[in-house]
Amino acid sequence: MSTAPRTEPAPSVPEFPHPRAVGCPFGVSPAMRSLVGLGPVSRVISWGGSSPWVVTRHAEQKALLGDPRLSADFTNPGFPSPVDPAHAHAGSADMSFVGMDDPEHARLRRMVSGAFTVKRIEAMRPAVQRMTDDFIDGMLAGPKPADLVQALALPIPSLVISELLGVPYADHEFFQSNSKTIVSSTATAEARHTAHTNLATYLDALVAKKAGDPGEDLLSQLALRVEAGEVTRRQAAAMGVLLLLGGHETTANMISLGTLLLLEHPGQLAAIRDTDDPQVVAAAVEELLRYLSIVHLGRRRTALEDIEIAGRTIRAGDGVILLSELANRDPGVFPDPDTLDITRDARPHLAFGAGTHHCVGQPLARMELQILYPALFRRIPTLRTAVPMDEIPFKHDAVIYGIHRLPVTW
Repeated sequence: MSTAPRTEPAPSVPEFPHPRAVGCPFGVSPAMRSLVGLGPVSRVISWGGSSPWVVTRHAEQKALLGDPRLSADFTNPGFPSPVDPAHAHAGSADMSFVGMDDPEHARLRRMVSGAFTVKRIEAMRPAVQRMTDDFIDGMLAGPKPADLVQALALPIPSLVISELLGVPYADHEFFQSNSKTIVSSTATAEARHTAHTNLATYLDALVAKKAGDPGEDLLSQLALRVEAGEVTRRQAAAMGVLLLLGGHETTANMISLGTLLLLEHPGQLAAIRDTDDPQVVAAAVEELLRYLSIVHLGRRRTALEDIEIAGRTIRAGDGVILLSELANRDPGVFPDPDTLDITRDARPHLAFGAGTHHCVGQPLARMELQILYPALFRRIPTLRTAVPMDEIPFKHDAVIYGIHRLPVTW
């Protein structure tokens, strides 16, 4: 297997990544969209002068996400990453099984996946509905304008994942601030390393505490596995970091972005608000997930063997970046893809990935979004933004796209 990425691409090869276009906060930037014209699989110049492949089309992405010849191990030479190899453990990829390959990936993933089955998540729905109503009550009782991010978008998924894991919600400011640093694209490697260490140390102490006094939560289950010798405490803490960060950061951004997007599409907002059919709401959530595609920098892999795809040969050792925001706007799969249409069948989207590394928490995210959007618009039918669109601070500085603050009134 080759041990070094190609570093001398042709002069015509475009650069990656691209910043989001300020003028189209919900869409794919023109620079990103231009990659489609190069074909479904093409080279780019990227971090450190490397030249990974970018995959733009839905069919090729889905095939490659399920291909065991692509490795998610970020320590592989050639892995496309903005993080210097000397600081590899400072990035968000250093989170348990998300940066591993099978069989170890599958073994560790099975230890937590049972908590996220559809049946178990659906059993949580009444409790999450009550939480949502309580936070909406709090926002209505507070001052206007309110920041939807701080009033609803961030606390609801933070409380939900805290209770599922067994993390004290009283510590939410600590884990939210450290999570924000980990997903920042402007923070230094040292700052990300410190933030990750802070969370790992915190979760390690919690696992140790629960070993002596286990409850019904997921960290307690992991603590018992530590006691049984199935996993180390460090591995259990790393899984806790992954689930705690992923369980609130991504959903919080979907809540705020989706709310703003629907406020810009009042007809589709009304359809969600006024329906009694949960399938209509479920379909709307899938379309919002497709349309917004909040994971930036792509899903990144390294080829373990030569792979022939779309007339190209990805060589062993080459880096590969799969751009879900382009796959989710593929007109061959989603007709008129730049139009928001909550009635379409958007389920083929790749917002949660595909293959063995698909997002383990997707049933939880779906359930939270299905509750939040209709509850918010039914409870506050006159909800509107309190500032012009050009004054809303979007997260151009993060690898998970969203909104820093969303001032709203009613």
